[in-house]
Amino acid sequence: MGQRNSTSLHDFILLGFSDHPKLEMALSGVVATFYLITLVGNTAIILASLLDSHLHTPMYFFLRNLSFLDLCFTTSIVPQMLVNLWGPHKTISYGGCVIQLYVYMWLGSIECLLLAVMSYDRFTAICKPLHYLVIMNPHLCLKMIIMVWSISLANSVVLCTLTLNLPRCGNNLLDHFLCELPAMLKIACIDTTAVELSVFALGIAIVLTPLILILISYGYIAKAVLRMKSRAGQRKAINTCGSHLTVFLTLFYTIITPSLNPLIYTLRNKDMKEALKKLMRVDHKSTKSKRTWKS
Repeated sequence: MGQRNSTSLHDFILLGFSDHPKLEMALSGVVATFYLITLVGNTAIILASLLDSHLHTPMYFFLRNLSFLDLCFTTSIVPQMLVNLWGPHKTISYGGCVIQLYVYMWLGSIECLLLAVMSYDRFTAICKPLHYLVIMNPHLCLKMIIMVWSISLANSVVLCTLTLNLPRCGNNLLDHFLCELPAMLKIACIDTTAVELSVFALGIAIVLTPLILILISYGYIAKAVLRMKSRAGQRKAINTCGSHLTVFLTLFYTIITPSLNPLIYTLRNKDMKEALKKLMRVDHKSTKSKRTWKS
């Protein structure tokens, strides 16, 4: 009894799909599969783009960041979710919930801003090809990434701190499978209008602003592509931009999007496919030489 009271005071209970135990088992298999695809696919993209000197360009620098972000994003959510889906206890410690809340909000904000940066990179490459490498120099790319991560961190700190400071009057039942901002706001025992307005205002800045920038960039890109006389140039532009646009359109699917990103960026990208083939050949040769040495 004492242990239960302690749990109710210091832990959060994640209700999730607890009313449907059969659904939980099926869902856990799907989540675990997509998580494995995310780990393998995004790790392959990071290694391939690092090891192949042809891929040391601004586009692949941002793609490496996106892949690393996807690895961190899913790892901040999925392991805890699988533990809750597989186990009888649907709890998360207060400290664990706080960390997950801050990290989830931070990485989610980065994804929105990073996609806007990537759309600017594609805009520069297609609309200003002769000045592309001068404009998108390594120093600027690094500054843009630092700015994206810093703005997102500030956004996460402000929103999560406001939410966590709300009194909960002993409420610890979260109607979700993770510690998320709306679920935390629901268990507050005071009027949360002011905090909700802050979340809405910053949400517009973090989500709507990148959306507008992406749409503007792709408006200019579409005009530039239609003016191209070369069919091969049009095809290349559509392939590289189509990959980015597909990721943007599937952004809001927390687990599925990170697992699809490797497929989206490799299936439509000749350079990345070649780099992955090289990576697989190196791995195959390494395995073969080890076997020869053992025999």
